Amino acid sequence: MNPFWSVAAFWIIAALFVVVALVLVLTPLLRRKPQSAHAERRDVNIAVYRDQMKEMEAERVSGLLPEDQFETAKVELESRLAEDALGQAAATPHATGNLRPLAYALGAILPIAAVSLYFWLGNPATLSGVPKAPAEAEAMMGEHDIKKMLQQAEAKVEADPKDGQSWAILGRTYATQGRWPEAWKAYQFAAELLPDDASLLSGEAEALAVIKGGTLQGEPMNLVEKALAINSSDTKALELAAASAFQEKNYAQAAAYLDKLYKLLPPDDPFAKQVLTALTDARRQAQTGGLDNLSAQPAPPPAANATIRGSLDLAPAFAAKLTGKETIFLFARPPQGGPPVAAVRGPAARFPMDFELSDRLAMNPGNLLSQHQQVTLVARISKSGGPMAQSGDLEGSVKGVAVGAKGVKLVIDRAVP
Repeated sequence: MNPFWSVAAFWIIAALFVVVALVLVLTPLLRRKPQSAHAERRDVNIAVYRDQMKEMEAERVSGLLPEDQFETAKVELESRLAEDALGQAAATPHATGNLRPLAYALGAILPIAAVSLYFWLGNPATLSGVPKAPAEAEAMMGEHDIKKMLQQAEAKVEADPKDGQSWAILGRTYATQGRWPEAWKAYQFAAELLPDDASLLSGEAEALAVIKGGTLQGEPMNLVEKALAINSSDTKALELAAASAFQEKNYAQAAAYLDKLYKLLPPDDPFAKQVLTALTDARRQAQTGGLDNLSAQPAPPPAANATIRGSLDLAPAFAAKLTGKETIFLFARPPQGGPPVAAVRGPAARFPMDFELSDRLAMNPGNLLSQHQQVTLVARISKSGGPMAQSGDLEGSVKGVAVGAKGVKLVIDRAVP
């Protein structure tokens, strides 16, 4: 529908609702009860009392009603008549009071208040027909809205495979949901259609690195370098470049990337604090040659004691359910939850299998395994190949694992409902 007619239809419907509300509120206030109705009711009551009085006098004359009882009943009847008349007279002013000024005031105030509240609490910007930027829109969306947007983007790229913006939205949304293989493919299409957007290349690099188990060397770093050549201030590309330099133990280069990244972030941003911690560590290790101390004997790298080693096994009850095509993910998460501090991916081909987690498997240089005392280990066998848990996947976990522990045993023993 044309934006003009959409806006016009909205305001017409809103006006109709206001009119209906005014009718419901003002009608009782403007309705005036005629005084004649009270007068008629009073005359009827008086006539009834007169008939009762005549019947009492007839019974007294015939001797059916003694004189003393007649006088008592007469006094009571007159008292009731007086109370009834006075009660109606007192109620009449309230029933016939002038409420028109109040009605007129409400009639003027209600429409103004309704429109003012809409512009204050509502979202009038949506009437302009101007769409929000994708990043802003995604930040404001809930899970239901993200799914709806994902379905719309999928429909758009199916109808028009050359719609680069829809491919970009798909890539970012898939990445948010942890659907890294789908995100990688979507980023590839988006980057080909929008070659000047560095964020698409860095997004593709991140997705590919996760698929490869956290390794950034090779094609992921080629994509990062292309992204930085287009935009040297792309934050995701700088973050990945720093992580790659950490993996290569090139701490001076890591510090250079982290320093530039830190200057691009707001100082009060929690991520900026993580980057500053990693920057301090990179500078220290660059000065010490990557060693904790400069003793005569060679010293291990500072993260050498931050390695977790153990074995991963599968409960016998689930062994028959595997086809050999599944993918296994192993995550180390902080005890309080949050993004993994280390992750590894591989084929779920045999059990038991040995594993090793260390800082070289970190995706975020500002959130390393060595920065934590304890972690929770989570192993997941994914049928879809994605790291996000889905119904039917198999899981196992161990809480409170000390960083540096050896001989950890982790068993996958439950199915995701």
